[in-house]
Amino acid sequence: MTAPTTTAVRKGGRWIEQWDPEDESFWREKGERIATRNLVFSILSEHIGFSIWSLWSVMVLFMGPEYGVDAAGKFFLVAMGTLVGGVLRVPYTFAVARFGGRNWTVISAGLLLVPAVVAAVVMEPGTSYTTFMVVAALTGVGGGNFASSMTNINSFYPLRKKGWALGLNAGGGNIGVPVIQLIGLLVIGTAGAAQPRLVLAVYIPLIVVAMVLSALFMDNLAPVRNDSGAAREAARDAHTWIMSLLYIGTFGSFIGYSFAFGLVLQNQFDRTPLQAASLTFIGPLLGSLIRPVGGRLADTHGGARITLWNFAAMAVATLVVVYASAQKSLPVFLLGFIALFVLSGLGNGSTFKMIPGIFQAKAVARGLTGAAAASYGRRLSGAAMGLIGAVGALGGLGINLAFRESFASAQSGTPAFVSFLAFYALCSAVTWAVYLRGDRPATAPAAGPDTHDPRSERQPAYADV
Repeated sequence: MTAPTTTAVRKGGRWIEQWDPEDESFWREKGERIATRNLVFSILSEHIGFSIWSLWSVMVLFMGPEYGVDAAGKFFLVAMGTLVGGVLRVPYTFAVARFGGRNWTVISAGLLLVPAVVAAVVMEPGTSYTTFMVVAALTGVGGGNFASSMTNINSFYPLRKKGWALGLNAGGGNIGVPVIQLIGLLVIGTAGAAQPRLVLAVYIPLIVVAMVLSALFMDNLAPVRNDSGAAREAARDAHTWIMSLLYIGTFGSFIGYSFAFGLVLQNQFDRTPLQAASLTFIGPLLGSLIRPVGGRLADTHGGARITLWNFAAMAVATLVVVYASAQKSLPVFLLGFIALFVLSGLGNGSTFKMIPGIFQAKAVARGLTGAAAASYGRRLSGAAMGLIGAVGALGGLGINLAFRESFASAQSGTPAFVSFLAFYALCSAVTWAVYLRGDRPATAPAAGPDTHDPRSERQPAYADV
């Protein structure tokens, strides 16, 4: 996906022709300053993108009986944006190299105006459910922003700092979920549940601000170019799909729970929209804030180790939620559910740090060193991130559909939580078996043909990725 070499000069403003963050002198003299500036404005744009992506988790709180949409229908509305956002993450990943990181950030921010403006037009009783479905699907462009933003920032930073940088970028974006929920709470608490358009009145000018600031202060990296061979190689590598499974467990949980939390409180514990809105932001906020910590812990102790313990803790928290659901105890339920948010945030950071580490380990196993190893790692990890991010986002769709079926059949979320518990157990087992088993070097699985003879490679060790 990326290469640290110089390419033909690309015309237009704010193109950087040479970029080698692994060179410590280059990084110290100017690389870190440039990377930090781009990270700041990347976070801003991605933050607003996440807010728009999760817009309908807030809009459904405004939809009283006069809208004629039942609980199952609301879960499906929320799921539509998750589905489209997951699918868009694949093309968004490659848009960075096609248009430039700065240019695509401006374009992708501008696209957020479409779902925001259209929602402001249709959000009223009497609108057909089909129209709501289409408008909810449009918010998927906000979900796509994550893939392009992470791919872009991955290219700016050296391997030793990727966990922290990617954690900050993703965590700052994830905070867009609780922020729009807080704005929804403020609107419901002050203007009432009949004024959903006030939420859009806040975000439409913010989108314009993000576009302008990105255009003024971000940069394009000319050495970053699309590499269809890297995409094919990443898709054939079994680690891409193993990490996709693990990312379903972490990010899929975070985004799925974020979108569904308010509806679960309304339908399982009979909370009013205002009561639900006063609680829904807490979990996503804590999960977002702790994501960089997950990346930093992974930098220090190894992403695989942190991920394994994290999934074990998520299983325990899910048991608490299942118990609270059976006992109809709202305080215990909130304790367990918020713990799930915190742990999913930690896991988001640790799993995404594993991706560049895995491909760097594969480069070393091939006998590559220095710039060649760094180039191989960036090339494959950049391509893999888009696929992994897309599959992980679709995990949020699975969570919302599980809740929809659970409430439709059992009038409770308990069956859904039991299925989530089984999935976390599976993720724990996979993490241990592939990356940590016996603290021995793990064999790199191959899912397809490779021009390099795998028998000539040393087997890479993944415990420290």
